[in-house]
Amino acid sequence: MKPVLQFHRRKVYHRAAAAARARCAAIPAMPHDVSWETLDWSALDRMRGGFLSPGSPNGRGWTSISDVANYDFTFAQRIGWKWDAVLAELAARGWTPPSGEILDWGCGSGVAARRVIEWLGPGLFKRADLFDRSPLALEFAVRRTRELLPDAEVCALRSDPATSGNSIGLLVISHVLNELDPPSRSRLLDLARRAGAVLWVEPGSRAESRDLSAMRDELRNDFTVVAPCPHQSACGMLAPENEPHWCHFRAPVPKGVLAHGGWVRFGQQAGIDLRSLPYSFLVLERTGVRETTPGLPASGCARVLAGCRFYKGYARLITCRAGGVEDLELQKRTAPRHFKALNRSESGLFWRIEAADKRILSIDALAPR
Repeated sequence: MKPVLQFHRRKVYHRAAAAARARCAAIPAMPHDVSWETLDWSALDRMRGGFLSPGSPNGRGWTSISDVANYDFTFAQRIGWKWDAVLAELAARGWTPPSGEILDWGCGSGVAARRVIEWLGPGLFKRADLFDRSPLALEFAVRRTRELLPDAEVCALRSDPATSGNSIGLLVISHVLNELDPPSRSRLLDLARRAGAVLWVEPGSRAESRDLSAMRDELRNDFTVVAPCPHQSACGMLAPENEPHWCHFRAPVPKGVLAHGGWVRFGQQAGIDLRSLPYSFLVLERTGVRETTPGLPASGCARVLAGCRFYKGYARLITCRAGGVEDLELQKRTAPRHFKALNRSESGLFWRIEAADKRILSIDALAPR
């Protein structure tokens, strides 16, 4: 088999991040702008307590617009880096949503919607709707989004759009599953079914990832699964034999973060490992929205998930393809170049794998068609 194009997510990510930073530099200041010199560390401590006690009366711990601004400068940026990784993959694969309207449900400070708008460019959007149960977060998110979309209609939705019957263009969802009870999840599924496309990012923890896999299977009959899956079949991760595993990936941390004094202090104070950015995600496009969905992987290919284990001379790879999820052994001598790339998280998105008796016989990186 001839070598084929290999995507390097880290390089694509840094290009996308640099473009986003350049666009952000032109955004005018708003009240409660935050810098490392003005950051309210005590507010971050209080908010962290709210994150650890999701049932508390203050929810995420926001008591003022200033709190939301401090959150957006720190905690939300880590969410934004996960979105950067997802959007860089979609850009590499040539997929963009088919609609110019966006709804960010459970928007928080609005970081997810802003990342999507920066990725696609403000000219694509004629309307942006945002909804969050926190009026403070909603106010902050709307103001920030209006700075990016001065010529578009940006609306703060005071009632939950999940309870209406209106159709949606692009639905953006980020880090909400651990806050929803079963009835709320059911309403969110109904909302997703009315969307032309769905971009959904959650933490890379086992619970949220497996919940997102279940959501995927609830929606797959109405949508084409664009990512992360290399197939349209039921999620193999939910099979009983794969109970120990979950579908997740790792986003690259921007250059300079690990050596930045402010971020180092934030990581220590918040109890966060800055090197680790696990995430799970789901990208859907409604079936029939356009004749051909771009960026889909070749039939029969596999995807290598996070959670692989590397040892001296061999690795155990968690692979997903239409036939299910498998834990396969890859000997370094079988494919030394790919072995090294996989170990450094510089691997291609999709693979052609031949295996027998849980051992990989050959492996080649593939490009999406």
